[in-house]
Amino acid sequence: MDFDVLSIVQLIGGLALFIYGMTTMGKGLERAAGSKLEKTLEKMTGNVVTALLMGMVVTMVIQSSSATTVMVVGFVNAGIMTLKQSVGVILGANIGTTVTAQILRLSGGEGSGNLFMDLLKPKNLAYIIVLVGVIIMMLAKKRRTRDIADIFTGFGILFIGMSVMEGAVAPLADLPQFADLFAAISNPVLGVLVGAGVTAIIQSSSASVGILQALSTTGAITYSAAIPIILGQNIGTCITAFLSSVGGSKNARRTAMVHFYFNLIGSILFLIGIYAIQYTVGFSFWDNAIDKGGIANFHTLFNLTCTVLFLPFTGLLVKLATASVPAEETQEDPLAKLEPRFLTTPSLALDQAQRCIADMGDTAKQNFHLATDPLFGGAAANEEIFHEHEAFLDRAEVEIGRYLTTIHNIRSVDQRRQMAEMMHSLSDFEKIGDYAQNIFERADEFREAGLSFSPSAMQELRTMCEAVAEVLDMTVDGYDNQAVSTARMVEPLEEVVDTMKERLKSRHIERLGRNECTMQTGIHFLDIVHDLEKISDHCSNIAIYTIQLAEGAAEFDTHAYVKQAYKETPQFAEKLKFYQDKYLTKIDEVEAME
Repeated sequence: MDFDVLSIVQLIGGLALFIYGMTTMGKGLERAAGSKLEKTLEKMTGNVVTALLMGMVVTMVIQSSSATTVMVVGFVNAGIMTLKQSVGVILGANIGTTVTAQILRLSGGEGSGNLFMDLLKPKNLAYIIVLVGVIIMMLAKKRRTRDIADIFTGFGILFIGMSVMEGAVAPLADLPQFADLFAAISNPVLGVLVGAGVTAIIQSSSASVGILQALSTTGAITYSAAIPIILGQNIGTCITAFLSSVGGSKNARRTAMVHFYFNLIGSILFLIGIYAIQYTVGFSFWDNAIDKGGIANFHTLFNLTCTVLFLPFTGLLVKLATASVPAEETQEDPLAKLEPRFLTTPSLALDQAQRCIADMGDTAKQNFHLATDPLFGGAAANEEIFHEHEAFLDRAEVEIGRYLTTIHNIRSVDQRRQMAEMMHSLSDFEKIGDYAQNIFERADEFREAGLSFSPSAMQELRTMCEAVAEVLDMTVDGYDNQAVSTARMVEPLEEVVDTMKERLKSRHIERLGRNECTMQTGIHFLDIVHDLEKISDHCSNIAIYTIQLAEGAAEFDTHAYVKQAYKETPQFAEKLKFYQDKYLTKIDEVEAME
């Protein structure tokens, strides 16, 4: 039988089935595990050994070291994992990826003549597993059940693809050109380049090793030809991490470099060691045909040995990667936390969005002080910094909102509620920034016109600014830490700010009537008082969203919550009295002095 165009089509089709099965099974396993794998990976990286174990386990589950490495690049880019912590995970991922090759070695084998035993062989059992998966898929009503169906169908299709590839390449065993080709590839440099090139193209070392295992069934591939190719395959798999790190932070790119250096240096050391032994002592099996088991074993041996060798020198890997990607002078974007890689894992994506909204809160608070502090100090605020902050708040509202609406697979009620809370909160933080901008511009106009408030107006305005600053501090702190106890203190103080607004308006109108201030200064005074009260209102909204989210409220209804759930409680009355004494008493003292 000749190797013709039909055989090439079958080989490509088998490879497609193989990759599809591996991807479907991996995604099914990942979804079935939920966010636990990623969350555990994020947390259990305190030392290099635990990080290594977690990287190995996660890769064994999702059947892809590239996927694990991409995940790690995302963690580092988002700032939730350090470069040093990532090294252990990458070492573990390289061990975990060898499991696929060990599974694939089970396929094949001649028939035993016993129907039951033949059915248990992976290449035959694969069809039954696919049938089971399809039946589960047809009957499934829940997403989790469909994930289990994907695991079954993916696993079966994986072996069917392997069987198709083996059948397609079978005619190559009779072609002398095929044996000559692999004799040429026995050149170590050429073999490494071939393995790296093929793996870089299909972006999967597991698939590349699978192709080599299928070709090994022809009996034409020797150990001398396979070893360099396997080493090259480990180098080629780094392309996925490189592509993933493009456009990321410097540490994300350094993480990709750690992955590359591990495989490159490990391959060089192995080549030197193996060929040194071969040319001095010699391997008895060197020119023997390698089978699927031999490929799987060498793949495992390489990654285990390199991991053991590199484990004491993880710091050197970090230094090498750091030197390869020098520090940038420009400040990194805080919104880099919005990792596209996390969109398929809602828990991670929501956590990152929440951190970005917390950054919005901190920025809005800084702008509040930049706007209000010059009212009493006389010196102009740093206009450049203020406008940079305001531009960030405007951009953050758009980008975080877009990110939240593109998160995939949000199935739990809690996650839907969390996303709703974030959409509300990011809008309120942006509006706080807008009102701070109003105050900033009015203070600037006031100063340029050479105007000044009366001493009593200045003292009243200072008191109200202090109250709103405290409201804002509690709001941001409550949101940053999801602290319900802190958020509960916002609404009583917001009520006091509302009262202050009405009192300050009435008292300023009285001063206008007594000609103690001009209409021009009065307008600025009332506008600033209005903006301060609006900032307090939006703080109240954010605090109530924080409380409702923690308490499991079905819907976000700020007015109903204030009226029904908290405003009439003894705790509310106690805090209200406290803030009345703290701030309204100061207003009364100003009035008494006039």
